[in-house]
Order: sequence, then structure tokens, then C-alpha cells
Amino acid sequence: MKPVNPRVGTFKRFILNNRFVLFLLILLLIGLNILVFMKVSFIFTPIEVLIKTILLPIILAAIVYYLLNPVVDFFERKGIRRIYTILVLFIVIIGLLTILIVSVIPFLKEQVLSLIKSFPQYTSDVEQLVRDVVGSDFVNQAQKTLNINVADLSKQISDQASTIINNMFAGIGNIVGIVKDFILAIVTLPFILFYLLKDGKKLGPYVLKFMPVSFRSSTYNVMLEMNNQISSYIRGQIIVSFCIGALMYIGFLIIGMEYASLLALIAAFTSVVPYLGPAIAITPAFIIALVTSPFMVLKLIIVWTIVQLVEGKFISPQIMGRNLHIHPITIIFVILTAGNLFGVVGIILAVPGYAVLKVIVTHLFEWMKIRSNMYEQRDQINSKNK
Repeated sequence: MKPVNPRVGTFKRFILNNRFVLFLLILLLIGLNILVFMKVSFIFTPIEVLIKTILLPIILAAIVYYLLNPVVDFFERKGIRRIYTILVLFIVIIGLLTILIVSVIPFLKEQVLSLIKSFPQYTSDVEQLVRDVVGSDFVNQAQKTLNINVADLSKQISDQASTIINNMFAGIGNIVGIVKDFILAIVTLPFILFYLLKDGKKLGPYVLKFMPVSFRSSTYNVMLEMNNQISSYIRGQIIVSFCIGALMYIGFLIIGMEYASLLALIAAFTSVVPYLGPAIAITPAFIIALVTSPFMVLKLIIVWTIVQLVEGKFISPQIMGRNLHIHPITIIFVILTAGNLFGVVGIILAVPGYAVLKVIVTHLFEWMKIRSNMYEQRDQINSKNK
């Protein structure tokens, strides 16, 4: 029997038997794999095109699925086959869309055209207001006191506005592609939605077949928690958005705001983005109120404040609850980061995507704690040593 080299024994004890070092080695191997895949990324171009093509239809179908699936499950528990409930829901949706197209859309179209027609007048009114403010005695006194060159400041603002406008016109070509993708998504949406509602329950067991037997239970728990997070967020956020739009519409009617229905619809859509959405929604309403009268600005601020208080204190806690367990500051950082990385789609999907990623990372961390024994309490370690 060959004697054991003490150097090999030391290496094995401090390197191979050290779980932390093995964990770092695994991370190193993962990083090397990522580096290799980045060098041959052109191989995945067809997959990237495929994902970009099917992503929007799948997202839209998933949103509608989480809204309609509870209804289908309810009637299935009552003994009605899923296929019959799905067909009835499709007929109801087609009827509601027909009513919407016939009655609501023409009214909104008139408001949009009227707003576009009045936009030059609003622009000239804002310019005149800025000139009046810049030429006032208060601004002149402040300019002398603070040593601010208002002309240079106005020129910088004008240059920035021109740059933004030029970028908007330069992006018109991209709008055509977005419209094409959206139309394709709308056409394929009913087919994807039908099969999701019909066979959606089979997706989980099908995925579990590919997992090792020892991991199926934990994987099922992760999938179940992710499904609960996404469904709670989508259903809750749509209900909250509807409530905000309705409250804004009522408030705009009370204060006599022009284009009340259009502005309320903008508020409802933008409120899908937490925290940042209301700030985006108030901008067009503030411009219209500003050129109307200072008193209208005050009334708008009061309405917006009341709606935000009602939404923050009563609507969201009751509907959304605290299912996501995400701090508001974290949500803002996640939205800003996702917006810079993926644009508008990233802003919309930032919060549910972060919630899903949080579930996965949390379960991986718990698994690592159990496997590595690196987070045992000190008294447990001491008892083992004894």
C-alpha cells in the first residue's frame, strides 16, 4: 500500500472538501460557459428571432389567460366542460369588443382628433406663458441675484426639445414594425389563448417529466409559487388600473377638465407601471390645465392627490395585498433598469419578472443552505463538535 502524500491530503482537505471553494469553482465554470456562448452568439440568432416573434403574442395570451382561467376553473368545478365555457367566453368577448368598437372608439377618436387639432394652440399658449414668466420682474430680479443667464438656459431647453422631437420623427420607422408585430399578435392571440385555457393544466406535469425525480417536488413548489405571483399581480394590477381610470374620469368631470375620457384612459393604461405610471399620466393633463387657467391646475392637483391617496391607502392594499413583498424603492430601480435594457416591454414586465426571479433565487438559496451546511447556527455546530 502506497503512503499518502501529505501535500495531497492537505490539498484534498482544504480545496476538494471545502464546500465554499467548490461553490466558487462552479461559479467559475458557469462564467466560462457564458463567455464561450458569448463568443459564438451568432449560433443563437434564429432562436433570438423566434423569441422576438412569439414573445408579444404569448405575453398578451398569458395576461388574458390569467384573467379568464379562474372563470373556466369555476364552471369546471360545477361540472361544465372547459371547452363549453371557453366557447361562451369567446362569444362574450367578441360581443363586448363589438360594442366597444361601435360606441366607445368613435367617441375617443373625436377626442384624439380634437386634441391634435388644438395642439398648436396649446403650444403657442405655453410659449407665451414661458415668455411672460421669463420677462417678469421676479425672474429678472432672481436672474440678477443668482447670476443666471435666462437666454442661455432657454436656448439649452429649446435645443433639448428639438433633439427629442427629431428623435421622435427618426423613430417613426420603428413604429411601423411595432404596429405590424402588434397586429400579428392580435391575430394569433385567440388561438394561443384557446389552447392555454383548454390544456394549460397539462403544462406543469409535462415540464416535471423532464426533471429528476428527487427535484420534482421542489420544482413543483417553485412553479406553483411563480404562478401565484404572476396571476396575483396581473389580475390585481388590471383591477387597480381600471379603478384609477374610473376615479380620474369622475374627478375630471367634476372639475370640468377637457378631454376627460381620453386623459382618464391614459391614466388607466400608464398606471400598469407602478409608481412611475401616475407621474407619466399627469403630464398631458397638467399641460392642458396649465393653458386653461391656474385655478384648473390647482383643481387638477387636488384630484390627482385624492386619487393617489385612495389608490395607495384603500384600493391597492385590498386588491393587490402584499403578495409580491417588494419594497417600493426596489420596484423603482427594477423598472428603471428594465426600461434601459428592454425599452417599453421591459418597463411593463419589470415587476412580474423580478417577482419570478426572486422566487427562483430564493429557492436556490434555500437549497444551497441545506446542501452546503454553511449557514448552520453556532449552537448546532458546537453540539456536533461535542
